[in-house]
Amino acid sequence: MPFRYASASWSPSWAPSWVPSWADVEELTRRLAADEAGLRRSFWKKFRGLAARLPFAEDLLAAHYCAFDRRTPIHVKAVLVGALAYFVLPADFIPDVLPVIGYTDDAAVLAAAIKLVSSHITPHHREAAQRMLARMRG
Repeated sequence: MPFRYASASWSPSWAPSWVPSWADVEELTRRLAADEAGLRRSFWKKFRGLAARLPFAEDLLAAHYCAFDRRTPIHVKAVLVGALAYFVLPADFIPDVLPVIGYTDDAAVLAAAIKLVSSHITPHHREAAQRMLARMRG
């Protein structure tokens, strides 16, 4: 039997009121994943402003390239699109505007997704990510 929270609107008891509930995060993730073009636009908009500051930028880009590669199996795409959607969410469990710790939850979600599907992120995806970062960082 799958694990279920007591309520769809559950948030940790220690979380401030501005932290979104699981239901909010799930709904936003579902909407972003359903709109592939919108997810790509949101990803690039957010990524461009952060490329130089994110320590996991190369992994994030490699995951992006793998997620939208036509040769990537659908179950791998699902995992990676979920992680990318979480990255572009305007509100998540640790708000991105907080200095130092703002992107730790995004990095954790991405690391878990990459761990699950690492054999599908090819050297081609990694090389493309390195080239794009080099271009963006100038």
